[in-house]
Amino acid sequence: MSLSVFAQTSDYKRRYDILLDRVGPAGVGMETLIDNWNKAEPENTDMLTARFYYYIAKAQGTEVVARKEAKYLGAAPMLTLQDSTGVDVHYYEVLKYDDEIFSQALKVVDHAISLYPQRLEFRFMKANAYLSYERDSPDMALSNILGLAYDFMTSGKSWTYNENSEQMTVDQELFAQMIQDYCVTLYTLGTPASYEAFLKLSQRMNGYFPKVPSFLANIGSYHMVVAKDPKTALKYYDKALKIEPKAREVINNAILAARKLKNTKLEKKYLKLLQQSMQ
Repeated sequence: MSLSVFAQTSDYKRRYDILLDRVGPAGVGMETLIDNWNKAEPENTDMLTARFYYYIAKAQGTEVVARKEAKYLGAAPMLTLQDSTGVDVHYYEVLKYDDEIFSQALKVVDHAISLYPQRLEFRFMKANAYLSYERDSPDMALSNILGLAYDFMTSGKSWTYNENSEQMTVDQELFAQMIQDYCVTLYTLGTPASYEAFLKLSQRMNGYFPKVPSFLANIGSYHMVVAKDPKTALKYYDKALKIEPKAREVINNAILAARKLKNTKLEKKYLKLLQQSMQ
């Protein structure tokens, strides 16, 4: 590659960053700049990322929906009114997507994944796009993350993740932490489908990482909060505590489960563990 092409590519990134600060990912002039960048270097990862977020931003709009829940998709309502029967109706402003433009974003990220199959940022970009698009029923988001977990655990290849324009190698410990963050996101959405996705992902990851306590604790929290089964929840909390005895969040959850069971002896046991964890 000639020196002039390196300079040209660097100049596109510089111009993109300046324009991004001024107009956002899909503002005036962005499409032309990214199209020209694509012609100059179609496999440039920064260009592919810029193109993906251009389509995502163009596809997005907002709408107001009425819900009975006092919290929706992890957010508080923008407005609450009462209907004619005196029941609270909560109004939320949520994202909606133009399907055709959203499909263009998916084509871009699929192309990026085909070029760089071990680059985790592109895999997460796709899963996060589905998560936002599907809102309260993250079926495709879950399918993508489960597929990623399988690929990561079975490929035998080195995987990387771009953070602050630097590529870092991702080992199994870091990957488990990344997926745990995704589990937390699914749980925070707080819808019936997202809770089920949270459970399925946690169970799959527990199969891959039986010695990682967070996935066991996740399964316990599902039984505690969603299934309303504190007895089963405690079984998973105990398994997690055998691995990490000083995990305070897990201990606190175990205390709550013991209280729900009205088992004073168990509650005292976990309170003692909580004291020991603070020493």
